[in-house]
Amino acid sequence: MDKKHVAIIVVDMLNDFVTGALACDRAKATIEPTRKLLEAARKNNIPVIFSNDAHLKGIDHELKLWGDHAIDGTKGAEVIPELGLCEKDYVVKKRRYSGFFHTDLELLLKELDVDSVIMTGLHTHMCVRHTSADAYQLGYEVIVASDCTDSFTKEDYDIGIKYLKEVYGAKIMTSDELIEFFNE
Repeated sequence: MDKKHVAIIVVDMLNDFVTGALACDRAKATIEPTRKLLEAARKNNIPVIFSNDAHLKGIDHELKLWGDHAIDGTKGAEVIPELGLCEKDYVVKKRRYSGFFHTDLELLLKELDVDSVIMTGLHTHMCVRHTSADAYQLGYEVIVASDCTDSFTKEDYDIGIKYLKEVYGAKIMTSDELIEFFNE
């Protein structure tokens, strides 16, 4: 991994996923390490990309399973304020689990000359997993910031991490290890 060719993808760290319609209490523990990781990335000119659910009410397939959440244009679909969305960050809206599915995430990564992605956010067994799957299939190295990701339950988190590691060869690192790498 070369820090000149890496980007951070922040998956669904939105109001509805942390405190709203699909609140995940475990997400709260990821906020501070993620905030520090993003701060270090920004200082080192490493792109930060928010991959955000932005559903169309009454239309999106996913809403049939999960109910209304992260409806485009609502407060629930906004990045949590603790992560301090910055002007130089990128936001890619998504309507399915994967941040790549019918979005311009791949084009953005190519234009940024990225070959490795650091995955953060929610949920390791769903949206982080599906976004990682597509990243892997497209040839990106996948790194997972273990303390910057979580799921509804520890079991779901563990299943997700194990799958990412075994199936996509994801490198599992802590935010502190990644920050040290950025500052080298």
